[in-house]
Amino acid sequence: MTEADTTASGADQPTVPLTGGGAMPLIGLGTWQVQGDDARRAVAHALEVGYRHVDTATSYGNEEQVGAAIAGSALSREQVFVTTKLPPERADDAHEVLAQSLEALDLDHLDLWLVHGPPPEGASPALWTRFLEARSEGLAAAVGVSNYSLDQIDELVSATGQAPAVNQVKLGPALWDPALVTGHAERGVVLEGYSPFKTTDMDDAGLVAIARAHERTPGQVVLRWHVQHGVVAIPKSVHEDRIAENLDVFGFALSDEEMTTLDGLGRPTG
Repeated sequence: MTEADTTASGADQPTVPLTGGGAMPLIGLGTWQVQGDDARRAVAHALEVGYRHVDTATSYGNEEQVGAAIAGSALSREQVFVTTKLPPERADDAHEVLAQSLEALDLDHLDLWLVHGPPPEGASPALWTRFLEARSEGLAAAVGVSNYSLDQIDELVSATGQAPAVNQVKLGPALWDPALVTGHAERGVVLEGYSPFKTTDMDDAGLVAIARAHERTPGQVVLRWHVQHGVVAIPKSVHEDRIAENLDVFGFALSDEEMTTLDGLGRPTG
């Protein structure tokens, strides 16, 4: 028997506050490379077992299925934190793409809208201004970026005076970089990590030993590491047991020594 036998309810899950208001659950369901009815079923099951945060993107091609799962759940709109992302090559028609995303998701606003990566010209304060306009219009409660460097974030702030609420980047213990984390915290930008398992050696002896000590899986330990660092994680799965397992990380805690061991798997990202 593990230290916690059930997943946390939505109300029990820790969140991180976003600049400008609102809060983002620290664990969400990622939907990259999940298509068709697999996407609908995965999201529907995630919401049923306690997830309150779903991440998608225009380029994933599954916004309609994500929206159908949300609409078919017993949850109110206010209980589900929904993120989608704009392809950077669609910068010139950002508002049109946003309208299409909202229609596909069957929502009147997003909780978070992200630039899915820097456009070819770089940080693009012009595009960032369009995102700020969408927030002002109530179409997105918060706006942010993905795969931006700290220098690129500073360029946006210098041009507009407004920092992204979130920067979604590839992150896991093997990519741990204290300077990166500190830099985002100093700017009031929440770090969100995607591909938490792909970026980590799940067979690492130290990680496996920590998992055994807590009667947990290495994946659960990795996600708990995110939670204790205040970094949002969006693990992806289409398997019902794994979806539930990935949320079941709130009934145990890693010691300072264990966190240091996991941090030691990292290397500076530059």
